[in-house]
Amino acid sequence: MPAAGAKPIGAVDEASAAQAVRRMFDSIAPRYDLLNHVLSFNVDRLWWRRAARRFRDVLARPEAAVLDVCCGTGDLTMALLRHRPRAARPILAADFARGMLARGARKFAGRAVTVLQADALQLPLRDRSQDLIVTAFGFRNLANYEAGLREFHRLLKPGGRLGILEFSEPGGVLGKAYAVYFRRVLPAIGRVICGPLPGNIAGPYNYLPQSVGNFPPPPEMLALLASTGFTQCAWQPYTFGIAGLYTAARAQVS
Repeated sequence: MPAAGAKPIGAVDEASAAQAVRRMFDSIAPRYDLLNHVLSFNVDRLWWRRAARRFRDVLARPEAAVLDVCCGTGDLTMALLRHRPRAARPILAADFARGMLARGARKFAGRAVTVLQADALQLPLRDRSQDLIVTAFGFRNLANYEAGLREFHRLLKPGGRLGILEFSEPGGVLGKAYAVYFRRVLPAIGRVICGPLPGNIAGPYNYLPQSVGNFPPPPEMLALLASTGFTQCAWQPYTFGIAGLYTAARAQVS
């Protein structure tokens, strides 16, 4: 069975898992962008832009309500903005880690973005209020994946779209080579750049491969999307399957 949600070392339940994730991301916020770009060889920028392009038809509608949940420091939000017309409704960028959101807010200065500090499992938004919900490399950190999908389904309008950009584990020879980098080299580089975190929290780049390993593989994730009421569920691998974009929709009548 796939993990029900993120399980940082030391977490004993969903509440402690969420608290550990929040502390971890608040702690690494000042170096988060640098770490991501260095450790991905800047490929992460291409992933955000490609994911944003997938929804350009929705983004082109000025009145569309767009939510970037678990927005982190806002790189996906910035990619989404490329496809928004002038005078469009502001994108709502939400995250529960204050440190991450604060850094994102600096990028958004003067742009059509509204920031919201909130838990992705309990968003203070109306039912059926969003045309598009996207998240990049944040869904994997939720304490309960099914609850997260049900919350997204609640918020989407009938016919609304969902995009989840997440890491995965590629197979074959490339997968074996990448696993060595991902599980051994990447955490070592992360520790050098990030340093120890307060409270003896496991380093974020030790947590990263562990969290990806525990995350449902594409077939299971697609089944979870379908079981929570989504239709048109699909997965598009990026960069040989190192990452991929899950897409789905809320049925027109639901």
